[in-house]
Amino acid sequence: MAPPVTERGLKSVVWQKIKATVFDDCKKEGEWKSVDCFLRDFGSKSENRYKAAYVYFTDFCPDNLFNKIKASCSKSIRRCKEINISFIPLESQVYTLDVPDAFYYCYSPDPSNANGKDVIMEAMAEQIVTVCATLDENPGVRYKSKPLDNAGKLAQLVEKKLENYYKIDEKSQIKGKTHSQLIIIDRGFDPVSTVLHELTFQAMAYDLLPIENDTYKQSFILLSTCRYKTDGKEKEAVLEEDDDLWVRIRHRHIAVVLEEIPKLMKEISSTKKATEGKISLSALTQLMKKMPHFRKQITKQVVHLNLAEDCMSKFKPNIEKLCKTEQDLALGTDAEGQKVKDSMRVLLPVLLNKNHDNYDKIRAILLYIFSINGTTEENLDRLIQNVKLENESDMIRNWSYLGVPIVPPSQQGKPLRKDRSAEETFQLSRWTPFIKDILEDAIDNRLDSKEWPYCSQCPAVWNGSGAVSARQKPRANYLEDRKNGSKLIVFVIGGITYSEMRCAYEVSQAYKSCEVIIGSTHILTPKKLLDDIKMLNKPKDKVSFIKDE
Repeated sequence: MAPPVTERGLKSVVWQKIKATVFDDCKKEGEWKSVDCFLRDFGSKSENRYKAAYVYFTDFCPDNLFNKIKASCSKSIRRCKEINISFIPLESQVYTLDVPDAFYYCYSPDPSNANGKDVIMEAMAEQIVTVCATLDENPGVRYKSKPLDNAGKLAQLVEKKLENYYKIDEKSQIKGKTHSQLIIIDRGFDPVSTVLHELTFQAMAYDLLPIENDTYKQSFILLSTCRYKTDGKEKEAVLEEDDDLWVRIRHRHIAVVLEEIPKLMKEISSTKKATEGKISLSALTQLMKKMPHFRKQITKQVVHLNLAEDCMSKFKPNIEKLCKTEQDLALGTDAEGQKVKDSMRVLLPVLLNKNHDNYDKIRAILLYIFSINGTTEENLDRLIQNVKLENESDMIRNWSYLGVPIVPPSQQGKPLRKDRSAEETFQLSRWTPFIKDILEDAIDNRLDSKEWPYCSQCPAVWNGSGAVSARQKPRANYLEDRKNGSKLIVFVIGGITYSEMRCAYEVSQAYKSCEVIIGSTHILTPKKLLDDIKMLNKPKDKVSFIKDE
């Protein structure tokens, strides 16, 4: 069982860890859904189904569970090991803990959820430690201190569990802090990026199209320049990193994608024709060898061209004009750089347009409220009533549970943003997710230590104050210290967006000295996030019931 040759980054590290600890040790593959099922297989000598067992835990094995296994079938166990991969390596630089319920427990105002929140926080801390262990890092842990305390509490738990983990690792040596950072942030740090229509390929596709489990269903194929229906059955394509073309174009603007894919198809077609023109036996042999390769390339390009065209079919009728409004509200300036003087005047055409559904109108209202840093109860009621959103009003009001100013207006100023006006961009894609500022400032050592405190003493290279002892290297050399594989690990409580995932790759590409690994409880899309926010003030049993329907 060999790994795919195209596995990258974090996914490759996880695969190699599994292979080294599991597949190379096991002479017979076996899988047990739970420890109880496993123990039943070794209930007695006469009932033993296997000669021996290799037991691997993806997470920490509690003492009581270990003792239970030891008492029941210790003689049959050839190896029992914790491999610490209690997370999902979604992409080469992206991981999730796969705990979407954490959003509800961390941000619901219901006091009866306190115990559930504590359990979730403990579990997340243990999972984050397995991320660090997989990367062989003992990072300095820091967090965003305001406006909520979730990040601080989780950071303290992670720091404690990291300390315990590196005291009891296989080498029996206490591992000191490495030159990496782990930054923990609450979801409310950037509400704008969660509701804005994003026009880079991956983010746009997951926002506008019904893609489930990374699977895109298409009912068309492309032949020459025309679209023809297939045999009536939907064709499925998985959007994953095994597809080099997907990796190449997923973070590009949709306009660039629509230009690039047809060019690639023409290149392959011309190469094929040039090869067919040669009638020698060797040329025919080479063509036969290349035909499957051509077919595979064309198939991938057809999939992505269809995907891009499906995005544009949603974009052109209504979303295009909406994007201009969203960008103006998010940035507070128009495409010419002129300050927006009246945000309500920018918003009204969207609310009056009958072609926009309620989700799009709610997203626009939220961007308006974010742009003015909160509004009055009277103004919010008027907006909800005029657009007839009474049944969906909690999608707006409940943002306050994330520490985002909704009602009343906040007296504190909005955080300053980097000036990116000189950067080349598309007019409808001027907004830059806040996470990119944070990543760049962290690498450049510019994060304010009061706003981003550490849970423990950090390595000199990450010392925001610049103060170092006489035994340490001067701060001027801190970038040199990071060149030896240092990492910036980020965890966002409550989900990350596809645009934020893209920022991790962009910053890693720009700063060769540091690799960014970003993760969260789960991956967000705007609609799913609004649905989750609506449920925050509902009892947990009702939330579970609604999701099951």
